Amino acid sequence: MNVDIAKALGVSQAAVSKWLSVADREGSESLRSRMNHGRPPKLTAAQLWRIPEFLWHGAEAYGFRGDVWTCDRIVEVLREELGVTYHPGHVSRLLKQLGWTPQLPITRALQRDEHAIQDWRDRVWPLLKKQARSERRTLLFTDESGFYLLPGIVRTYAPMGVTPVLRQFQTRDHLSVMGALTHGSNRVYTMVKHKSLNGLHMIEFLEHLRKVAGSRLLVIWDGSPIHRRCAVRDFVNDLRGQIRLEQLPGYAPDLNPVEWLWQHLKHVELRNVMTRDLEELHLEYHLAIGRIRNKCRLIDSFFQDALMDKS
Repeated sequence: MNVDIAKALGVSQAAVSKWLSVADREGSESLRSRMNHGRPPKLTAAQLWRIPEFLWHGAEAYGFRGDVWTCDRIVEVLREELGVTYHPGHVSRLLKQLGWTPQLPITRALQRDEHAIQDWRDRVWPLLKKQARSERRTLLFTDESGFYLLPGIVRTYAPMGVTPVLRQFQTRDHLSVMGALTHGSNRVYTMVKHKSLNGLHMIEFLEHLRKVAGSRLLVIWDGSPIHRRCAVRDFVNDLRGQIRLEQLPGYAPDLNPVEWLWQHLKHVELRNVMTRDLEELHLEYHLAIGRIRNKCRLIDSFFQDALMDKS
């Protein structure tokens, strides 16, 4: 009989024997399940939901150096605000319950003018889209970046307690890349050089864009020195309005969708990629760009992340 009961309940025969012994000794009522309340919580539900209110003030408001929250710091806040003490590990579980998770913070320059940036998103950006349509221009964002032989390491498996070592040749050699994303058609254009970029390279890239993206362009970029070279300005003036240039607010790389393209390339497509020389790195970069060009929704997400753009 014990075998049949064990099979029916999905438990061991030993467990069934133990239950029957308890029933014989204490009666069948002793087998009924009972809720185990455990230790009462230190915080009431109302107190628990006050924790996000404390954290929104920022860590520096509580005297910590650097506006970063760690479990150890939150332990101190709970002791100060609510008079309770928790282990940092339990604080982590409480935060998860409240919808707070550990995340990599985004670096922002202190010189940023958040009001100007929001104004650009809300007022200038819709106006530029409207003007590009009325003037029949291809609207695109442009930016530059560098890709080095040193890999963007994420993680690798290794025996426990044995830190893996990647041996590599230390060098400053890198690929200098110019990139452009077109708004609406989601085209990706890039130009790669094996040396530092200058104004003449910028002119070469603008000429390339006129051939592949359209002769009438509205180019949005930042205030990089190579964008402000006299040669670049003279080149644009000689075209008599075929290229119109617009500058993004200062210290706001996150407004440029191409910046999100670079982040995806470095931390997703090329993560953990180790190359022996610039030629191999150039090949890996070319393959990664090819993969991205086939992902229209991904390119859409770059615009969404930068501009909250739904059009």
